[in-house]
Amino acid sequence: MLESVAPIAYFMGMTRKRGVRLAGAGRATAAFALLAATWLWVPAEIPLRALWPSVVAIAGVFLLRRVLAGLLLGGLAGVLLLESGNPGAAILALFRDHLAPALASAWNLSVVAFTLLLGGFVALIERGGGFQGLLRGWSKNPHRAAQRVQWSAFGMGLLCFFDGLANAMLVGRTLSPLARRAGVSGQKLAYLVDSTSAPVACVAVISTWIAYQLAMIRAGYESVDLEVNAYQVFLSSIPLNFYCWFTIALLVVVIHRSWDLGPMAAAEDAAKRAPEIPEERATRLDAGASVSPLRALAPLALLLVAMLGGLYASGAERIWPISFHGAMDAFGHADAARVLVLSSGLACLVAFALNPRGLDGTHGAKIFAAGVRQLVTPVLILIGAWVLSSTLKALDASAVIAGLLAERLPVGLFPVAVFLTGTLISFTNGTSWGTMGVLMPLALPVALTLTGTSDASAISPVVASTVAGVFSGAVFGDHCSPLSDTTIVSSISCGIEPLEHVRTQLPYALLAAVAAALIGFLPAGFGVPAWLLLPAGFGALALLPAILRGGRVA
Repeated sequence: MLESVAPIAYFMGMTRKRGVRLAGAGRATAAFALLAATWLWVPAEIPLRALWPSVVAIAGVFLLRRVLAGLLLGGLAGVLLLESGNPGAAILALFRDHLAPALASAWNLSVVAFTLLLGGFVALIERGGGFQGLLRGWSKNPHRAAQRVQWSAFGMGLLCFFDGLANAMLVGRTLSPLARRAGVSGQKLAYLVDSTSAPVACVAVISTWIAYQLAMIRAGYESVDLEVNAYQVFLSSIPLNFYCWFTIALLVVVIHRSWDLGPMAAAEDAAKRAPEIPEERATRLDAGASVSPLRALAPLALLLVAMLGGLYASGAERIWPISFHGAMDAFGHADAARVLVLSSGLACLVAFALNPRGLDGTHGAKIFAAGVRQLVTPVLILIGAWVLSSTLKALDASAVIAGLLAERLPVGLFPVAVFLTGTLISFTNGTSWGTMGVLMPLALPVALTLTGTSDASAISPVVASTVAGVFSGAVFGDHCSPLSDTTIVSSISCGIEPLEHVRTQLPYALLAAVAAALIGFLPAGFGVPAWLLLPAGFGALALLPAILRGGRVA
């Protein structure tokens, strides 16, 4: 009987494999057909053509299921439009005008160096066994262990408030081994990491974002010839930054209720059935149960202190006396590029000194090199995102979407319109700072005009809500766009594909965005104060697990 079934099974298996290959070939053909369609847009003198590279990139990511390939297709479509469809000139321009400047940027180079160094850093403290010592009290109750890992990610995310990108890489790489051991999926950890990166940095009163945010506010006021205390405007917008606050609040609900929504439930089930950890790694974890946690916690504490201290020292006009406003100004003007690299390099040296060999006897130099190699491909994805962003900037794609604000709206609807426009720009382009840079100088003058503001010291609710709407809309894309560097870093730091991260996180991000629009910006535009809207939003989010019974609550 088995002999007669075997040929049939073999044939069915080959048919399935052939079907998979044909489906893959069909997706690849569709992706390249989209690229070929770029030539149809070359002679078109319409503004919407500037959005075509984003369409190609996002469709390419989903069709090819490879983020780097999709980003490169989008970048190539962009340079084809810029070079009037000339393939040779387009390829030359791709390297000369977009790749070379991206690699020449001090900030981009610091991000690459920081990412690679942190890969080696985490490999050292992971293989050294220090974190495994923390599991001694956690492993007895798998449910509590999973929740404790998730609360740890939440707490570390709040602690790393000073920079979204550093937050995403540091927390993800640090907690990934513990998450796998506790049966927490990489998808869930990436969601936790990403939800405490840009959303936290955007509302932090001291961060690397501050100088840029204040500059954008000042630019908006200057366009209508008004002098302003930009920091005062920024503080007034913080309670109204609804998407950031609701994202953080939803995170608390998800962890407390163990709420797995949509694709996240399947990922969590798979992690609990077969924890994503090789047998040899499990042996190391068990062997490291008696290792002092200080071998991991000391280098990590040094890294955090070095980052905070370095950012303050590099940006402060005077180191002493320390004041709140002085610290805020110092973080905003810090040489973050240099500080990230130097602090991570120092932490690597300390991690190597405390963990000269792994639990299996492997030399620390080999462990460090292996950790760096793990992040080479993700770094290439980051570079691809920068190249695409450069082509979109050259095409002025953000201004096309921002043109949606050209229509005069009722004053009360303006903040929510700004927020929704910002989400569209940021999700399409994958850049929060780029969205702020384009939208704030356009939206803020309109808000000032609609409210008839002539006194810069009088900050109306509509103006404050508009500023917050720009920030919230910008963070939405930085939080969940497949083209965002923070999204990419969050996923790769947790060991999953960026597309898988987007797929499992997007339902939560959309819930927070809907709540921000309907419970936050819409009533705020008509004068409802934030002290009423924030509790209302938090309460609605807390009820979501009971309302949306499609999710699973443990």
